[in-house]
Amino acid sequence: MLLGTAPIAAATLAAFTLGAGPATDATLAATTVQDDDGPRTSWIVTADEIHTATGRVIEGGFVRIGDGKITAVGRGKIAGDFHVAAITPGLVECSSGLSVGQRSVEQDSESTPHVSVEEGLDLFSTRWERELRRGVTTACVAPDDRNVLGGLPVVVKTGGGEPTMDDRVIKTRVGVRAAMGSEPSAGNSPVFGRAFGLFNRRPTTRMGVEWVFRRTFYDALRAQQDDDFTFEGVETVNQVLAGELPLFIQAAPRQDLMTALGLKAEFSIPNVVIDAAAEVIPEADAVVASGASLIFAPLEFDGTASVEGAQLPWNAPAHMAELGVTFALSARSTGNADYSLAMQPAHAIRGGLDPVKALEAVTIVPARLLGVDDLVGSIEQGKHADLVFWSGAPFQYTSSVTGVMVGGELAVDPRHGEEL
Repeated sequence: MLLGTAPIAAATLAAFTLGAGPATDATLAATTVQDDDGPRTSWIVTADEIHTATGRVIEGGFVRIGDGKITAVGRGKIAGDFHVAAITPGLVECSSGLSVGQRSVEQDSESTPHVSVEEGLDLFSTRWERELRRGVTTACVAPDDRNVLGGLPVVVKTGGGEPTMDDRVIKTRVGVRAAMGSEPSAGNSPVFGRAFGLFNRRPTTRMGVEWVFRRTFYDALRAQQDDDFTFEGVETVNQVLAGELPLFIQAAPRQDLMTALGLKAEFSIPNVVIDAAAEVIPEADAVVASGASLIFAPLEFDGTASVEGAQLPWNAPAHMAELGVTFALSARSTGNADYSLAMQPAHAIRGGLDPVKALEAVTIVPARLLGVDDLVGSIEQGKHADLVFWSGAPFQYTSSVTGVMVGGELAVDPRHGEEL
């Protein structure tokens, strides 16, 4: 049934605006008219369950979409365009691997905090469609971790509209990407031993990685006091020191985690997010005391994280939730469907995480960490109509993604009956 061409059965609904007070009686308007002749972006979708990521689950409800945005969410029996078993918000990937790899990094220096990854995006890559078909509608893309301070990530939609920067990018200057561990020094060689070359530079060890980080931040502090001293990217580093930009630091093994937390304390950096977090349980007290947030590395069957070979048991998210630590789950855009972002909550629930927390960890929490929670991350009136349709209860091993909507466009049509 097409919206605006077929009547909707009259019904009085207990509709409500999420986040407000108790539900109130209301009647859904009969039609919604689309303004232009482009892709259809106005719908009514009904579902057995609507998991809003606001703490509410609506049984037997609907989501009304007009011109790409959610215009109403409620419960009650109405005639819609199609029916699904369950709806969640579109999944938000906080740590995607969708850049163009090493080519996304400006490696003429080991510290490039001011360089944006925008030039390192390939919006025609087939990996975007793979992410989209697995329920990821929003992704943060960062430069590859070949520099200690790699630059500025961007937040993009995985589909909807045209594959252009104007249509897909929803936020730039999300934060600054940094990395501890072996990746920033991989392939580098000391000055002695080679005559010349791009990789004839520091760092060459973990100690060197820390040295580059500290040199950059101490130089920024010096520049604040000395008008004659400056360096490229100093304004960006000062924004990190002032808390205006979050600092995302990759630190999976225990030793790198403690280095990152130590640097946070040394420079009093207000907003630090530990990415690819893995060996956090042994240092849980330090994580709590630091106030840092976490983005977990993908939970895998053998308990080994995909970053630096660190150990990551499935009960780590549940343990940190008990301690009140803010965290998101991530799949890092893996090609393995068993470890996709749609499967990460299932693994975390198996490890003891509350299902409501698991949903939030792939929707509203990463949206907050990225500063786009006013646009995406939950099913609320006024937000983008980014939705995932499920064959059963979300994040159960017996359920699968059947459809995906981005900005009101059906990127994966559940009416085709294709389970992904």
